[in-house]
Order: sequence, then C-alpha cells, then structure tokens
Amino acid sequence: MGLIQKDAFRTTLISYFGILIGYLNKGVLFLIILSTAQIGLINLIISIGTLFAQLANFGTVYATWKFFPFMRNAEKKHHGFLTFLLLIVGAGILVYSTLYILFRNQIQEGFMEKSPMFLNYYYWVLPIGISYVLFMVLEIYLRSLYKNVIAVFAYEVVLRLATTLILVLKWLDFISFDLFVALHSLLYVIPTMILAFYLKRIKEFNVKLSSIQIPKRLKRIVFYFSSFSYINTLGAVWVNSLDVLMIAQIVGLDGTGVFTTVIFLTSVLQVPYKSITRVSAPMVSDYWKHREMDKMKELYTKVSSVSLVIGLSMFLLCWVNIDFLFSFIKSEFREGIWVFFFIMIGRLVDMYFGINGSIFSTSKKYRYDIFFTVFLIIAVYLLNYWLIPIWGIVGAAISTSIALIVYNVGRLLFVWIAYKLHPFHWKQFVVIVLGIVTIVVGHYTQGLINNKWIQFLFESTLVVALFIVPIYVFSLEKETINYIKNASAFIRSKVKRD
Repeated sequence: MGLIQKDAFRTTLISYFGILIGYLNKGVLFLIILSTAQIGLINLIISIGTLFAQLANFGTVYATWKFFPFMRNAEKKHHGFLTFLLLIVGAGILVYSTLYILFRNQIQEGFMEKSPMFLNYYYWVLPIGISYVLFMVLEIYLRSLYKNVIAVFAYEVVLRLATTLILVLKWLDFISFDLFVALHSLLYVIPTMILAFYLKRIKEFNVKLSSIQIPKRLKRIVFYFSSFSYINTLGAVWVNSLDVLMIAQIVGLDGTGVFTTVIFLTSVLQVPYKSITRVSAPMVSDYWKHREMDKMKELYTKVSSVSLVIGLSMFLLCWVNIDFLFSFIKSEFREGIWVFFFIMIGRLVDMYFGINGSIFSTSKKYRYDIFFTVFLIIAVYLLNYWLIPIWGIVGAAISTSIALIVYNVGRLLFVWIAYKLHPFHWKQFVVIVLGIVTIVVGHYTQGLINNKWIQFLFESTLVVALFIVPIYVFSLEKETINYIKNASAFIRSKVKRD
C-alpha cells in the first residue's frame, strides 16, 4: 500500500483544494450570482455533456486498464496504444455528435414543458462532451503509467479556478448569462490541453498512425472486450445522468439546481475513496496478468477497509451537523437534506465494496458484468419513474441508493463465488456498529444547545469520541491509521522545509 498511500494522499490534498474552490463556486458564488433555475441549467448541460463523453469513449477506460500492462514498452512507444485509443474515441465523437445534432427535436421535446430554458443552450453540451471524453482517454493513459497527480490538478483545480474567474466576471456584469454559459462550456478544453502538453513533455504523447504496432488478433480482442466494458461503464454514468435528466423533465430546473448542488456536496466525501481507487485500479490488471491472487485479495480488503472508515467518518461529521451545514445556503435547498442522506447511503455501500468493479471488469468473466449493468440502468429508470412524481428529488435519491446497493451486492457476490475474493474482515463490522451508534446518539443530542456554533463543536466532538477514537485506540483499521500518520509526517516535513 506504500505507493497507493503516497499517490492517494497527494491526489487527496489536490482534490480537497479543488473541492474548496468548487464549494466557493457552487456553494457560494453560484447561489449569489445565479438563480436556482440557472444553476439547474448549468448542471444539466454538464450532466448531458458527461453522458455524451461516456457514450463516445467506446469502452476505452477498462480496455486501457486491462491491456496496457501487455502493451507497456517505452522503447516501442507502447506499440502506439495511445494513438489506437484516440482513433476509437475519435469515431465515438463523430458518431454521437452526429446523432446529437440529427435528433435535436426529439431530445428537446423531453425538456420543452418543465425545462424550456435548456432549448436555447442545446449545443453547448458538445464542447463539454468532446473535451471531457478526450480528457478521459489521456487521464486513463496517465493512470496506467502511474502518473495520477497532473490530471487531478488540471480537472479539480485549474478548471475550477477558471470557473471562479468567469463567475466573478458575471457578478461584475462584465459578461451576460448567455456568454457565461458559452465560456463555462469552453473551459473544459483547458484540462485536456494540460494533459496533452504534459504527455508531450514526458515524451509519452506518441500520436502517429505509423506507431500502432498492435497485432490484428489483439486488436480484435481489445474491440471485443471494449464492446462489453463499454456497456458496463454506462451503468454508473446512467445512475448520475438519469437522475438529473428525469428531474429536469418531471420536476424542472429549480429541482435540478437543488439536486445537483447537493450531489456536489456529497462528492466531497468521496474524494479519499476516488484517490485510492485511482491508484489501485491499474494494479488490479497487473495482478491479473501475473495471477497474484493473494495480493489481489490483500489489496481488495485494504481498499475496502480504508474506504469504509474514511467514508463513514466524513459522513457522520456531516450528518450530525446537517442542519448547521444547510443553514448557510438558501432555504429552498433544505429539501436537499434527505437527498444527501439517501445518496450517501448508496455511495457508502459503493465505497465499502471497494474495487470489486475493477476486479470484475478486468477478469476473464467480464462479459457477465453486462447483466448487472443492464439491471442497474433499468432499476434506476423504473424507480425514478415511480418515485420522482411522488417525492420529487428525494425520490430520485432513494431510487439511486436502492439501485446502487443491489448492484454492488450482486457484483460482490459474483466475484466472491467466481474467484473466492471478498473484502470483508470482522473489524469492519465493528466499525459499522460504531457508526450506527454514533448516528443514534447524534440524533438524540440535536438541539441541546441554542448556539449553533457550540452545537456544531459538540456534535463533531461526539463523532470523534464515539467513532474515531475507538478505531484508533483498538487499531480497528491499521491502514487508515498509518495513512493519517504518514500524511501528518508529510505535512510536517513540508512545513519544516519551508
């Protein structure tokens, strides 16, 4: 876990710096400068752009994880694998851009009644979608080279700082809302350009047709694998996108604005998990290549345990202080409190089950993952169709949480049965019990103190005393403790050096 801890800590620091900027943008400036409907519009464009990118990538993400270890050869420029990936994605961009333009009337029809504002900004989805799919290819390629920091910095920090700049320009009335939407979409080109320049700088941007030296048989295998993984990767994307799309169609842009803002807040709690999986996922392919099942199981358990402890810690700190946190934003966003709760329950299960998706999708039985993905998409759609008209945005959160839990349990059981791999350890269940006890105690201590700042300190201390301290004292999760110690040592060394 040494490499994972080192890179995960760096990417976590950068991500949290980006989160702070993002919170300034979405938690403060968006709420001050834009109306709730305008916030919903911007986030709807981002959601459709992200969906476009995932459709246009044609399964290159998991294909890179699985096959790059076999292509890795610096002297032969990795057999032109990057050029090969860009050709696939180029075809995806061409196909889906054409479809998006040709079926404009049919797509717009779904938003005409509840979200008519979107019709005026329809084409600003394309710059986000095209830029993001190219970013995905370059990022996953860099991850396969075990270079994780630059992509996080480009997307989490640079892009958000650029967003802050145009928000300030809008605040000062230097630009109109129409120009703001256009600039906001074009900003997504910046992270992609940064990765391209970085790859060129480290002499890994080998983009020539003549550099492709992949045997035809292997190409067929890659295409075959990609066709399955392509459908599988859509599952997680549809979970996020379907919610936003259906809320925009059934509830409207105001509801979309509240829902997407809360989703951003929940993303804060997933930063350490994403940082860990960003580093560990490429290692899974290497373990499959060398059939190192013992190392795979060890990695699986450690990632699961660390993710559980960190995820639960942050969720508990937020949930027992949820009224305090929501007191700083507009009153119409209070409906998002239960959106936060249900989304986080699903996300916590997803985090706890760790890298089961990476193990499944890069194994020889990857074809079977398509059944779980199809189930996930259908379940989210049907549950949203049923629950959103009843409970609005909270219904969307409940449907997503249910679908995520069932989906993850199914994949975990399959990996367990097929490969005798599972992430469980008895100490994890003690951690879960501690978490439940903390929630119950936190519920019954709400409102004991009139001053909200003192109440916040009291509830936060409660989480530390009931959850974090027992984990540390009884060494219930050694990797997390080591992670914190190493992080503290890293910070102290930087402070002394300065």
